Amino acid sequence: MDRLGPWAPALPRSTMDLLALLQWPAMLVTLVASWMVASRRTLRRSIGFWLFLVSNVMWATWGWHAGAHALIGLQVGLAAINIRGVIKAEQQSTP
Repeated sequence: MDRLGPWAPALPRSTMDLLALLQWPAMLVTLVASWMVASRRTLRRSIGFWLFLVSNVMWATWGWHAGAHALIGLQVGLAAINIRGVIKAEQQSTP
């Protein structure tokens, strides 16, 4: 079996090459999201939250391609934690 997993023969080679490169933009989006959620501005923090969710999807897609099941689980868990944090922050800010 190819290191890309059992689905590799079903994908065109160009798609597999693009998926292999997905880790780099995923890393960049994650770094930008981290920077933005540390902002004092509400809009930037909100954009950072959505960028984190985008990066979770990107990492999970790359993890599926690479057969990294633990990474997929991590991304699901991190997304859940981020969503929980936003919900709790909204609950605390409303009187």
